[in-house]
Amino acid sequence: MGKGRTRDLEGRLVALIGGSGFFGTHLAQELLARGARLRICSRHPERAFRVKPLGILGQVQQVAVDVAKPHTLDVALTGVDSVVNLVGAFAGNLDAVQGKGLRRLGEIAAAKGVQALVHISAIGADADSDVAYARTKAQGEEALQAAFPGVTILRPSVMFGEDDKFINMFAGLIAAFPALPVFGPAAKFQPVFVDDVAEAVGNILAAPAAHAGKTYEVAGPEQIAMGDLNRRIAKAEGRNRLFLDLPDGVSSAIATATGWLPGAPLSRDQWKLLAQGNVASGTLPGLEELGVDARPLGLFLDRWMVRYRKYGRFGAKTRAA
Repeated sequence: MGKGRTRDLEGRLVALIGGSGFFGTHLAQELLARGARLRICSRHPERAFRVKPLGILGQVQQVAVDVAKPHTLDVALTGVDSVVNLVGAFAGNLDAVQGKGLRRLGEIAAAKGVQALVHISAIGADADSDVAYARTKAQGEEALQAAFPGVTILRPSVMFGEDDKFINMFAGLIAAFPALPVFGPAAKFQPVFVDDVAEAVGNILAAPAAHAGKTYEVAGPEQIAMGDLNRRIAKAEGRNRLFLDLPDGVSSAIATATGWLPGAPLSRDQWKLLAQGNVASGTLPGLEELGVDARPLGLFLDRWMVRYRKYGRFGAKTRAA
C-alpha cells in the first residue's frame, strides 16, 4: 500500500453502482487493496471482467443493475455496508439515471441500513443550467440529500489516466493528422488523476462519519487551457502539428449545425459545457481535506505518450513526425 495506508476497509462489502467503467475499475483496485469486498453493479456487469482478477476468491461479485429500475437496486444493496454511485450519462433518460430518479437509490440505501453513501457528481452541476447534463447532476445531488442526508458528494473535474478516453482521444488525433482544429482553445479545466479520486473515495469510506453530508470539489493542482493541452500532448509525442484555434462563434456554429449527427466532434450541449470551463470554484473543500496530495498531468504525460510517438519507445521524443 502506498502512502502508508493500511487495510482500513477489511471485510466491508461495498457496492459500486455503475462500477464497470473507467473510474469504476480504478476505484475497485483501490478498495480491494484496502481489504474491501466489492459488488460491481452495472447494466452490463460482464464489462467489469478486468476487476475480477484483482481480488482473491470471493472478493468480487458482479450483479446486473439498472438504476432506472429500482427493484434491481433493492436486491443489489441487500447486505452491503457502503455504496458508491458512479452512474452518469450525457444522453438518454438523464432524469432517471442521474437526476431526480436517484431519490429512490437513496431511499433504498437508507432502508437497507447502508452506513455510507458516496455520490460521484461533477464540477459544474447547476440546477438552473439550460444544459441537461449539468441540470440533472444538480437535481441528483438534491434527490440523494433528501433521501439519505448523510450522503457524501464528490464533484470531480475531468479525470485522466493512462487508459482514459480523454487524453487518449486527443493523443490519437494528434498522432494521425498534421493539422487539427481546437474548440474552445481558451477554455480552462482542472484535470484530476483518476487514482487520486479513487484514494479520496477510499478515505471517505474508511471514516464515513467525518464526511457525511458534505460536498467536495475534486480537481487537480493545475488549470489547463484546451489549446495548451493539445500542444503539450503534441510535444510529449514528439510531433510538430498545426493547431487551428477556432473562435468561439465558429465553434458554436459548428456544434449547432453538426452536433446532432452521429460521430460529430461536439454536440451543442457539450460545447456549452466546454465554453464555461471546468475548474473548481474554490468555495468547497477539495482533495487536500480528503487527505490526498493531487498529482499533476505533467507527472505522467511524457511516459504515457510513448506509444503515440512515430517510432514508439525506439524514437526520440524530440524528433518531429
